[in-house]
Amino acid sequence: MEAITFFLHAFASIFTIVNPVGGLITFISLTSRMNATERRDIAKRAVRIACTLAIIFAISGELILRAFGATADSLRVAGGILLFMIAVDMMHARISRESVTAEEIKDATKKEDISVFPIAMPLLTGPGAITTAIVLIRTGKTLDLKIIAIAAILLTFALSYLIFRSADRINKLLGVTGALVVTRIMGLLLAAIAVNFVAVGIWNIYRSMA
Repeated sequence: MEAITFFLHAFASIFTIVNPVGGLITFISLTSRMNATERRDIAKRAVRIACTLAIIFAISGELILRAFGATADSLRVAGGILLFMIAVDMMHARISRESVTAEEIKDATKKEDISVFPIAMPLLTGPGAITTAIVLIRTGKTLDLKIIAIAAILLTFALSYLIFRSADRINKLLGVTGALVVTRIMGLLLAAIAVNFVAVGIWNIYRSMA
């Protein structure tokens, strides 16, 4: 039961911050001049790179924290604040300031291969996704739970690929308005997750200092 609960929490957290549905509009605009095969190849390569980055940061997160003398709880608080800022942008249907900017999108249109930048990073795996992945791995106290967190990351990016691969059909089904509604709902869920990150982090810091 604990494993199922943790998987649902991990999947909801990482899928909400990656938000592939919200990224559809950007993906479609960047690949508008490509045919279906080229767009599918870009989606496959971008998702594979983004997933690899997320897992690398999740696994090496402990070493990164130690190198900078930070704790998992300080990362929870800082990450929670960052996620809340992203959530506010999502609830206002704005491009997240930590995700991809208008200048980056404009620059990307001049590049031949956009799978690494800006789709893989920062559109899919930005600072928020990296922070969430590290915190999830740290939250899992046992090896089984850590493996479950990795599985949640893998499932998130597998679904991201399916969503990007079906970009045209989903865009026709949802339309711009539908995609923005989904983004706002994701933003509300992300805000709740962010508050939980901050609350748990502050409580743990308080207990360690008491």
